[in-house]
Amino acid sequence: MLDSDMGLEKTKELSGRIGQIQRSTKETDIRVAINLDGIGNCQANTGLPFLDHMLQQLSSHGLFDLDVYARGDLHIDGHHTNEDVGISLGRALDQALGDRTGIHRFGHFLAPLDEALVQVALDLSGRPHLSYGLQIPTQWIGTYDTQLVREFFVAIVNHSQMTLHIRQLEGINSHHIVEATFKAFARALRMAVEIDPRRAAQIPSSKGIL
Repeated sequence: MLDSDMGLEKTKELSGRIGQIQRSTKETDIRVAINLDGIGNCQANTGLPFLDHMLQQLSSHGLFDLDVYARGDLHIDGHHTNEDVGISLGRALDQALGDRTGIHRFGHFLAPLDEALVQVALDLSGRPHLSYGLQIPTQWIGTYDTQLVREFFVAIVNHSQMTLHIRQLEGINSHHIVEATFKAFARALRMAVEIDPRRAAQIPSSKGIL
């Protein structure tokens, strides 16, 4: 979906609700493309292997085609790269949704992964808010700082204008808790962005605008 110099398909060759963002700062260079009407194809290359793995879960379980390329100041730490990927993904999602005509708007899912159980509920409301209830027992999953999980979702929420609630009901393994979160988020988001055939031409709000 991104530029051909990345060896990926150009956006103009795709159909569906597509968002594409390029964001360059002194800290990071990010390119993100998302097709909400995809089949779960994913290319993720951020320099943070665990984040790549979580983006693949988002794509696979949300049935979004997702391309993410990031180069950042990992010699400092993963914070800037992680946050800027979240910002860019949030903006791409907002772009792909447009005025949000026809979508279900709300989504929720309860995802188990072995002993972990995580609940996600979200509203594509146009009002950014994050309620975050994860208790991750270790600071590191491989080379990924688990404090960055919250920062990733803060960035997505603020730049997609989403209300998002994340609740951990069970879990003692850090990897399981975070992966269950991304899977639940993917399925909840998939539910929310799907078109409601009963009001496909209407904005899903009593105000007439989101």
